[in-house]
Order: sequence, then structure tokens, then C-alpha cells
Amino acid sequence: MALLTGSNKINIAVFISGTGSNLKSLIKFSKLKKSPIIIKMIISNNYKAKGLQYANIYKIKKKVFNFKNILSEKKVINELKKNDIHLICLAGFMKILSKSFIKNFKGKILNIHPSLLPKYKGLNTHERAIRNKDKYSGCTVHFVNSRLDSGEIINQKKVRIKKLDTPKILAKKILIQEHKLYPAAIMKIFSL
Repeated sequence: MALLTGSNKINIAVFISGTGSNLKSLIKFSKLKKSPIIIKMIISNNYKAKGLQYANIYKIKKKVFNFKNILSEKKVINELKKNDIHLICLAGFMKILSKSFIKNFKGKILNIHPSLLPKYKGLNTHERAIRNKDKYSGCTVHFVNSRLDSGEIINQKKVRIKKLDTPKILAKKILIQEHKLYPAAIMKIFSL
């Protein structure tokens, strides 16, 4: 995915639904000289998303859309095209994008998922890993395709599950790794 030309950084949009901790780590990453990205937009499906505060702090354009139907997705697509967005990073975005949306940005949507895919697609990943007595869980950055959490894997990070780990403790341990993995995945795809 050699989308870089010269010293130009590529415009990306980050989609969030909640606290935006992965967004914050991507913003910090985007400020590094070696980073191939610049975050042009933050998009959310939740106007109460705490992560939207980062738009104000870092002076990044933000928009909230309901993603309820094709019409609202068309508005999002128009907004992304208007802002010359070439890559979308889903970061705790809790809506499933339609096939037509994904087709518009084929090969240009990344997601971070809190499990070692293909294990535990969807929700409640930590509970499921603990219930199944897995020794490891972790996180995965992958390309988004039309099947839930099934796109090509870019990279993964394992996290050991300890006997006394609760889903909350495991979630915290994995989140620390997510913040490192997402920037690493972006670096990886731009060096391909």
C-alpha cells in the first residue's frame, strides 16, 4: 500500500464510539516525524463519545453521524471524499459498516480488535477467552472486509492470561498493547 508520495503524509480519518484511547495513541503517533499519517477527521456514531474531546484538544475536524442507514453512510462517504481521506482507522467503533461503504474504501479500512483473530470475533472477547481457559489472548489489527472481523490480518500481539485475571483486568492489559500495535500496523502497511 505505497500511498505515500515524497514527504507527504496521508490523510486519515479515525472512527470512534467511546473513550478514544486508541485515537489518542494514533494522534501521538501521527505527530512523530517518521509517521506516514496525518489525522484529518474524527468521526463518531455517538455524540457523547468521550474521545471527541481529542478533536478539540488537538484541533482536528470532528463529525457525528448516526450510521442508521445507507443515506447517512452516503453523507459520511461524501465527507471523507471532500476531506481527501485515503485511509480509515476504526478504533473502538461499535457499528458495522455496510458492504457498499466498505466497497467505497476497499483495502483502505483498518480495524483493531481485542482478541487473537480468527478467535473471538465480535463482542465480549475477554469473557470468552477466560471462560475457555485460554492461556493467551491479545489484539489484532486487520483490514476490514464485508465479513465481521474477518479481513486480512496485518499484525497481532499476544497477552498472557493469568489465573486471577478478570475480563476487566485482561481488557486493561490488552489495551496497553493495542496502543503500540495500531501504530506498528500502520508503519507495516506503508512499508509494503
